Amino acid sequence: MPTQCACGKNIKSLGNKIIRHGLPKKSGGIGLHTTGITRRTFKRNVQKIKVRLPDGTVKTLPVCTKCIKAGKFQKA
Repeated sequence: MPTQCACGKNIKSLGNKIIRHGLPKKSGGIGLHTTGITRRTFKRNVQKIKVRLPDGTVKTLPVCTKCIKAGKFQKA
């Protein structure tokens, strides 16, 4: 698996998984309470696609789907 997108963005970013219990106040409860916080990783959706480089050559590069949708790389 490649370590980063061809645009230079890292594949992993860190965050928290927060677990809450209880009934929300708007539903008639006393509110939600945080009962657990766990570290987790968010991973980019990286695809290997054939890309046409500015000098005209074609190369297979790992590109995240966000960059593909934005049109940052021209498909070969």
